[in-house]
Amino acid sequence: MTTTPLRKDAARNWDRIVAVARDLVDQGIPLQLNDVARRAGLGVGTVYRHFATPEALLETVATPCLESLAAQGEEALADTDPWRALEGFLFRTVEAQMTDASLAPVTATATDSLPRTAELKGSVWSAGKTLLDRAREAGAVRADLGPTDLVPLMCGIAYAAQVHGGTPTERTEAARRYLSALLEGLKTAPPNDRAAGATGQANRQADAPQG
Repeated sequence: MTTTPLRKDAARNWDRIVAVARDLVDQGIPLQLNDVARRAGLGVGTVYRHFATPEALLETVATPCLESLAAQGEEALADTDPWRALEGFLFRTVEAQMTDASLAPVTATATDSLPRTAELKGSVWSAGKTLLDRAREAGAVRADLGPTDLVPLMCGIAYAAQVHGGTPTERTEAARRYLSALLEGLKTAPPNDRAAGATGQANRQADAPQG
């Protein structure tokens, strides 16, 4: 679908509105269109002509991050190593959660204001699901882990990293540590290690005192 290019003055206003919104989101200030208009030095009607709701504006702010994640998902799907592909995509996802404050509220919303948002969220979700299914089928991930399990686990990591506090870099580093620990728990042991573990458990049971 093609769209009619904005006039130069309209394009400048659009850029100004999004830039102001981006700054507010980064500061943790909820978007209100009247407030955005005031800060951008524009009339309220101008802002409403571009963005009918604060949700539409927030989704526009989040679009570059979603586009980047969707592209990274495509790159991960091209990786022939199922575990490496899943691991890399999850690390990129958690880093995006830590560095872009617009991502979490947009991805957590069930109803999207913009078709582009729904398209990108669907692409990211589909990539994550496919990567997890592929890793599970390859025996690299626990068989009982599903896509619906992965989403709350990732949200939990993001929340824990935010609670950790510190600078954005420190929070990102904390999130990477937490994700590394989670991934170690999700991995399945190589066949030889599983066999050795089973043998060791059997030996321990045989050596245990009989009651």
